[in-house]
Amino acid sequence: MSESVRAASRATLAGKARSFYWASHLLPPATRDDAALVYAFCRLVDDTADEALDPLLAASALAQLEAETLGVAQARPLVAAFRQTAARLELPLASATELIAGVRSDLDPVRIPDDPALLLYCYRVASTVGLMMCAVLGVRRREALPHAVDLGIAMQLTNIARDVAEDACRGRVYLPHERLERGGRGSGHPDSRERGSTCSGSRGGRSARPRRPLLPGADDGMRYIPWRARQAILVASRVYRAIGVRLRRNGCDVFAGRTVVPAQEAAVELPGPGRRRSAAHDGDRCPAPT
Repeated sequence: MSESVRAASRATLAGKARSFYWASHLLPPATRDDAALVYAFCRLVDDTADEALDPLLAASALAQLEAETLGVAQARPLVAAFRQTAARLELPLASATELIAGVRSDLDPVRIPDDPALLLYCYRVASTVGLMMCAVLGVRRREALPHAVDLGIAMQLTNIARDVAEDACRGRVYLPHERLERGGRGSGHPDSRERGSTCSGSRGGRSARPRRPLLPGADDGMRYIPWRARQAILVASRVYRAIGVRLRRNGCDVFAGRTVVPAQEAAVELPGPGRRRSAAHDGDRCPAPT
């Protein structure tokens, strides 16, 4: 990896991924650089779609990026560094192309019909990142991978619950249509405070949470991660859980503005002396924050 790509990747992580930036300080320096590179690549995929002037240009740009990722087109420096790192770490390029497929599905107005479609979307845009991070962190056992998938889905569901109003303004409705219809009247657009809260939170017993608890499932996989790297993933998981807790405290009001975890609250999640076992074997389990 060239020094310019390394520096740019670090800057991208620091500037655009607050939760993961905090957690990355717990990684060994070389692993931190690999994680920053993977994040910068994933961010490039997102920005390629979001910053294009129209969906056709975005689709064309994503196709070019996919060709570079697969090695069938000359790669820009960031993608070339990502490919080299993927080969060194045995990182599956299929996860990168699945991520591109997920982002491509955002180019048209988004309407998610049901829970299986929602979970597939979450897998593509988030669990794939978890699978790539397994390679970065040195996780080699196949039985660890389902836990990485769980954590990715839990984090993406948190993002969706947090950003309902913001996404709807961009024509993206990730709350499943069948849940919106059960939660109230209308066309399935989350255009009322009551209906958005009912679907994304827990009012009236209706929750977008999957049937199995995702964060505890993800926690069960922490034992497969080398100890030092494990702390970083635990911090990222706990910060997302804190976002979910704050969402529930405000009644999952989707029009109350973006829910964030203040820096001082995030710092509480950093493992300290005497907390190593309690962090990995936390009895304070919280359901997936959706």
